[in-house]
Amino acid sequence: MARFVALCSALALLVQFSQCASNATNSTISDPSSYVNVFIGTTNGGHVFPGATLPHGLIKAGMDTDSPGNQAGYDANATYNATGFSQLHDEGTGGGVSLSNFKLFPLPNCTDFRACPTSMDSRKTLRVVLPDGTPDDAGSPGYFASNLSTGIRVELTAASRAALHRYTFPASSTLPRMIVDITNDGLNSNTEPVISVDPTSGRVVGGASFAGSFGPGRYSVYTCVDFKGEGFDLGSPVEYGVYITDEPTQYSTTFTQLYSGFDSEMGALLGFSPSSDSSDGTTTILARVGVSFISTDQACSNAETDIPEWDFEGVVTNARDTWNELLGRIQVDTTGVDDEITELFYSSFYRTHLVPANYTGENPKWESTEPYYDSFYCNWDTFRNLYPLYSLHDPERFAEIVRGMINIQQHEGWLPECRGATVQQYIQGGSDADPILGEFFVKYHGQAASLGVSSDNLFQALLVDGENTSTIWNLQGRLNTAWKQYNFIPSDLYAPGGAATKQVSRTIESAFDDFAIAQVAKILNQTDIANEYYSRAGYYVNVWNENVTLPGDDTVKGMMQPRFMNGTFNYTDPRHCSVNDPTQATCYLDATNHDGFYESSPMVYSLFVPHDTAKLIELAGGNESFVHRLNVMFEQHFFDISDEPSMQIPFMYHYVNQPGLSVQQARETMADNFNTTVIGIPGNDDSGVMGSFAAFVLLGMYPVPATQQYLLVSPYFPQVSFYNPAFNSTTTIKATNFQGNPANGTGGTVYIQNVTVNGQPYKSNCYLDWDVFQSGSTVELTLTDDASVACGDTADALPPSLSTGGFA
Repeated sequence: MARFVALCSALALLVQFSQCASNATNSTISDPSSYVNVFIGTTNGGHVFPGATLPHGLIKAGMDTDSPGNQAGYDANATYNATGFSQLHDEGTGGGVSLSNFKLFPLPNCTDFRACPTSMDSRKTLRVVLPDGTPDDAGSPGYFASNLSTGIRVELTAASRAALHRYTFPASSTLPRMIVDITNDGLNSNTEPVISVDPTSGRVVGGASFAGSFGPGRYSVYTCVDFKGEGFDLGSPVEYGVYITDEPTQYSTTFTQLYSGFDSEMGALLGFSPSSDSSDGTTTILARVGVSFISTDQACSNAETDIPEWDFEGVVTNARDTWNELLGRIQVDTTGVDDEITELFYSSFYRTHLVPANYTGENPKWESTEPYYDSFYCNWDTFRNLYPLYSLHDPERFAEIVRGMINIQQHEGWLPECRGATVQQYIQGGSDADPILGEFFVKYHGQAASLGVSSDNLFQALLVDGENTSTIWNLQGRLNTAWKQYNFIPSDLYAPGGAATKQVSRTIESAFDDFAIAQVAKILNQTDIANEYYSRAGYYVNVWNENVTLPGDDTVKGMMQPRFMNGTFNYTDPRHCSVNDPTQATCYLDATNHDGFYESSPMVYSLFVPHDTAKLIELAGGNESFVHRLNVMFEQHFFDISDEPSMQIPFMYHYVNQPGLSVQQARETMADNFNTTVIGIPGNDDSGVMGSFAAFVLLGMYPVPATQQYLLVSPYFPQVSFYNPAFNSTTTIKATNFQGNPANGTGGTVYIQNVTVNGQPYKSNCYLDWDVFQSGSTVELTLTDDASVACGDTADALPPSLSTGGFA
């Protein structure tokens, strides 16, 4: 909390907080941004972006460091230097360091223009370190600040396509200088850089081509940078020039370089007269930075349109107001709840709206009036829980994302899978846009037209994805020829483009993709297509080998396994790609990996069939055997919340009528893996996926995507409310007999004994159907300390499964 309190103090001069201290109250939280800690997960592999942005903003202005784990630019470890303050970042990803384009950097003094350290390695600077060893950085939604060891204070804020920087130079700075770095992206991958400096205005425009971080493509991007004095007339630069590496050439104004070489770094260096009006001798220079994927002219237009007044506090306030409106759609009652829980919730919720990014109007590939979203990095990570969270509170943006995906399919032939900076990136375990479109349509088919989504176009995009085989299946699309011929993806398949990998993962996820398509077809009364795809949704059983057991425990019998074209099974050790793997394999993206699985073990994938858990229970030998298998998952640490296929596992006790065990495992997972420190998430945030998992558990639910169901656990708050602007309705869930949250996640009055909706007994204690949220309802959960609670006594009390007729 120390960093959070310091942040509140640092921002007090900029914005008026309605609350900065988290006093317990059941009133409406008018400033949820005050609970957001942007630094959670910013070191030790979390790769969280803590800089300034709007919800789903193209611009993500933030600090870049020389950390080896700077996928989002920043690292909270104070031993790493600041190398610049750039305009574009991703959030929580693995892969190569993406974006980090167009770094600005302040220099307080140089002995001579030509002696200024302009290269990234020469100019890098440590931050001021606080007594507790942390860097003197601060941030909140729409704002970031840092104090550099050179005595310069840096502050950043953002509009949608332009950033506003504020650099306060110390009184000792006799000639404040600014670097505009055109070429240093996160991968040092630039080619064809161009730059131009206007000696009168100081405007710098430029751009270059860069490599995508997780695929073979390249993208071009452009910038436009203007400078203005705050509280004084900055005037024209007194020094200016283009630099190559550490060699600034004074009074040069343009440069073009066709390729990267030994002198690949290029940018502009400008010096300005210091302020003579400052009472303390400091000089404050504003830098307005526009960005465009189209042209430098559009970058300048974006800056002038987004930030016409150069009002730093005004841009901060607008950003905070925008975040507050969005975050305020989910309200929590903090009575009897530790401040850290509320901070953890709103911080997690905040991170779910950093990506995908709204690039509408910035698509260089084709002209369209449809929205264009980018930074899908990747759907394989996000389809499980990110979009079902959007369903609850942000349908308009969800609709825009879906429209953008359909438009990509119409122009490129395939729904996007993994995409960044306008280029296709590599598929992970499978291609999973289908359940995202399915999630939207299952929830909003009645409102699709009013939200701008064509039902016909959505269905056609799904059918293309489900029927056709892509020739670039490592980038987009599915292996449908083999899928339809063998009803699984064979272990020895060689398709155009190479030998198939991750065959079991692809099989299981293709089955779920087809389930999502069937759900849409059913709603559209396409009965024959729905029945066909529901049948295909059961093909996952074709990679279940009933004869494989877990080494060391033959009571865990039956396992997903790779299979050859001739129908015989290959073998992968069930421990493979887990902490128990004798070979210590990871199963990350690797063209030489032919073991059949991606990022998780056969033990995990043998539980990953969200639409048909009842069939898994049957295959595993019944309820008792299934519970034993789940217990082994946790006791022997096969469960790994940092890898997405594990995420549903804590909640699967619901399907054997033991929801108390789900509640317990979900809460222990939270206690063991999530907190409000800079290492407060397990592994990468993966484009907000860890944030959406944490938010759901804290709200007391978990989604089954592309269905009407949200599984119920118990909320960490005595009351949570969801406002849905599409329905103009609010659904409130009240936890009667709420007695707080055990610190270690174990025990407590946290189990659901009874559920009513609008005062009437509900059919299940284990899940809520979508109509509860659609109509705006009051849901009351009666809590108990008895972990032996059940879902109920009737047949429909258990959550639905495909094989028991729950969906077809």
